[in-house]
Amino acid sequence: MAKHSFFVTGTDTGVGKTLVTAAILHAASAQGRRTLAMKPIASGCDQTPDGLRNEDALILQQAMTETLPYEQVNPIAMAPAIAPHVAARQAGRQLTAQRLVGFCRGLQMRPADLFLVEGAGGWRVPLNEQETYAQVPREMTMPVILVVPLQLGCINHALLTAEAIRADGLTVAGWVANRPNAEVMMAEEDTLAYLLNHMWAPCLGVIPWQSQADPALAAEYLDLRALFE
Repeated sequence: MAKHSFFVTGTDTGVGKTLVTAAILHAASAQGRRTLAMKPIASGCDQTPDGLRNEDALILQQAMTETLPYEQVNPIAMAPAIAPHVAARQAGRQLTAQRLVGFCRGLQMRPADLFLVEGAGGWRVPLNEQETYAQVPREMTMPVILVVPLQLGCINHALLTAEAIRADGLTVAGWVANRPNAEVMMAEEDTLAYLLNHMWAPCLGVIPWQSQADPALAAEYLDLRALFE
């Protein structure tokens, strides 16, 4: 069974969850740790000779140390790049937290030092009319890593998301600041200082903007000690 398991979420969609997840995998591997990861739901998949494939899931598959078939990394793949519950409804499928928890627990039982589950969108992304994705880490009592993009509005979004995670009974194990744009946001140092003082969780690193995302390079800006203490 995996010794350390975490759920990776973001303040919104497109904030760099996959980059951060893959970077953590690279950083852990550099420490000699065995790693596993999955993206249970991926909407926005391309049709290939091998079936639907998602770019983010493929990045995770390449970044982890253990070898897994694609179907275990991304068990639910859907073509439209839209909200998962809408994509599922259009495909005539039903998403449930219980089913996702089953996928996650199955992979979590494999031997590894680190197991990461990358969510979709933000903390309250719907799975269906009754459940959100947050139900999955709640059922698994899984600590959460939060990805915060350094852009206007990020303080509000980061603090609200952290509050929601804690209100759901879970721990924010750490957060990662990611620069999603080439232009540095105004008053970035002040923004970081405020977050460092008010997130009540360790900052695992600040990842600079990259013209082409490189998880191995991003890993050099991370400090994972708080995850393994």
